[in-house]
Amino acid sequence: MKHFSILSIALLISMNLNAQQPLTAEQSDPKIMGWMKGFPPAKDRTVSLFDGTFFEFPALRYSVCHMREFFPTKVVKSADKDRYQFDEALDSAISKIEFMPLGEKKAMTFEESLAKNYTDGVLILHKGKVVYERYFGELTADGTHAVMSVSKTFTGTLGAMLLAEGILDEHKLVKEYVPELANSAFGDATVRQVLDMTTSLDYSEDYADPKADVWIFSAAGNPTPLPKDYTGPTNYYEYLETVKKAGEHGKAFGYKTINTDAMGWIISKVTGKNIPDLLSERIWRPIGANYDGYYQIDRAGIAFAGGGFNANLRDLGMFGEMIRNNGYFNGKQVLPKAAIADIRKGGKQADFAKAGYSNLKNWSYRNMWWMSHNANGAFSARGVHGQTIYIDPKAEMVFIRLASHHTASNTANDPYSLPAYQAVADYLMKK
Repeated sequence: MKHFSILSIALLISMNLNAQQPLTAEQSDPKIMGWMKGFPPAKDRTVSLFDGTFFEFPALRYSVCHMREFFPTKVVKSADKDRYQFDEALDSAISKIEFMPLGEKKAMTFEESLAKNYTDGVLILHKGKVVYERYFGELTADGTHAVMSVSKTFTGTLGAMLLAEGILDEHKLVKEYVPELANSAFGDATVRQVLDMTTSLDYSEDYADPKADVWIFSAAGNPTPLPKDYTGPTNYYEYLETVKKAGEHGKAFGYKTINTDAMGWIISKVTGKNIPDLLSERIWRPIGANYDGYYQIDRAGIAFAGGGFNANLRDLGMFGEMIRNNGYFNGKQVLPKAAIADIRKGGKQADFAKAGYSNLKNWSYRNMWWMSHNANGAFSARGVHGQTIYIDPKAEMVFIRLASHHTASNTANDPYSLPAYQAVADYLMKK
């Protein structure tokens, strides 16, 4: 049996879509497709973790809102009191805002871009009020959605918090916090290098290569029973101990998920708490989150810090608004101002440029946030298949989108997303 996990499948299906025209957002709507409906569901409408069908397009459009039905999970408890409620000032004119997609010559409206990006839910806040909110497909106002690599930003934010509080030292080596990693590539990397992904790792995340290291990492985190002949790592942390160096740390940005899981291990070592519990205690409950989030976990109960978080759309908006307000939200200073300041100063653009992101020129990466360095000082959390938290300080805007695009890479979304964010920001700044 092939080992499947949310990480290992995230890009797999994209490889098979070039030969055929994928269904549109309207055609692939889970309500139309009828996934997992009936008692029992029809065989051709049943999707499963065990054969990987749960994350094949178009079934993934259903699965992203039902991950805990496929994976073991650990809850991120919401607030039991002082639950936050946004004020609303809905503005239907946002739907009609026009922008020019990158590389194209025909403008489209913001509303048209939602279907283009296979949007499941979108929330726009302006000055802390809800000005735009839509739900599509399987997502509902009280539902949760997989945020994919936006999970990395939550891990990075916890790391920035611990640095600001003096619990972590960015100059210390990883092996000083996690002795188990002393002989791995991470051992002589600094905490800062892990947080900013400037480690040099002999690790490939090329999903088109069946021999890539990502498949070994995925197998280690797979919660399903192990084949009798399996001899590899049996959880995420065991895999991290095997990673070797590929050069000198601190010379270039390289987006590799295992950095985040190493950071999650560091965080748990110094706090004595797992990532779901710490996130609940320090962020989710203090912001007044209305709904429990949850993480997918491996067979050892280790949360997938690099991509396993699932959350409610408005609760994600609360997190984004807290970050925009320098850590203050729901009547309290949730995170140290110094942590937010450290995030917002960004990373080394020269290091980031070496990664070759054509749509992200002049950007950088800091504390697992993507920093645009544009005139508005915008920065974001990004996840495959179209997940985003985009914060524009100058426009006083927080933009959350949850999606299930048939192509995992954000290169499929960015031409219709990046100019849309700016167009909405420009509109709101005139209000």
